[in-house]
Amino acid sequence: MPDQNAFEIFSHNDASPILIICDHASNFVPDCVNGGTLGISDQDMNRHIAFDIGAKAVSEYLAKALNATMLSSRFSRLVIDPNRGEDDPTILMKIYDGTIIPGNRHADNVERERRLAKFHRPYHRQIAKQIAAITARGQTPVMVSIHSYTPKLQNRPKRPWHVGVLWDQDARIPVPLLEKLRANPDICVGDNEPYSGELRGDTMYFHATEHNLPHVLIELRHDLIDTEKGQQKWAEILSGPLREIIDNLENNNG
Repeated sequence: MPDQNAFEIFSHNDASPILIICDHASNFVPDCVNGGTLGISDQDMNRHIAFDIGAKAVSEYLAKALNATMLSSRFSRLVIDPNRGEDDPTILMKIYDGTIIPGNRHADNVERERRLAKFHRPYHRQIAKQIAAITARGQTPVMVSIHSYTPKLQNRPKRPWHVGVLWDQDARIPVPLLEKLRANPDICVGDNEPYSGELRGDTMYFHATEHNLPHVLIELRHDLIDTEKGQQKWAEILSGPLREIIDNLENNNG
């Protein structure tokens, strides 16, 4: 049976069209995966390689502020990465930012398939189920994905952006969000930084881009959201602009 710990849901309004997604919410390794350990230190398991630091809490605060539903993963990205397509070679990492992952080192195709079936697919089925429920109510689903990133990868320059707005083909939310965030002179905003939003097969591409649903992926530098104060601050910074943009979308659709 699929692992029931693949995802969790917090709903503040069952009638909202807004779905907040947090792909890399947890650093948990279930017992069924290598006895509950991937063979790396606790220090490494608390690094960005195992999960997106602070992203889950920001997602929860944001969902509350927007009166929306939040859905998050309950397993580490090192178990299987829910933000990768099944054919992506980085879906099961054996080395990440200089750290070898012993528990993944000898994972073969059978083990990869087992983890896909227990974690990756149930997570994505639940996203699809939430989207279908919104659509069944006659609403257009709006997806907001929250991630965080390390200020510095090994042997690379420090990243200057406080927040990155990632997008591909759909400008409905990203472009006005960029404009509103850049109106604050204290915020350094990246447009498709520190990563590109044009990743084929990721969560937003599979569930939103391919179905023409309005969406945006937001990356927050994790040293800004590793405390409750920072998490609440950034949820507040994001919620106002997002509410205004989404309200305008709904009015135009109506």
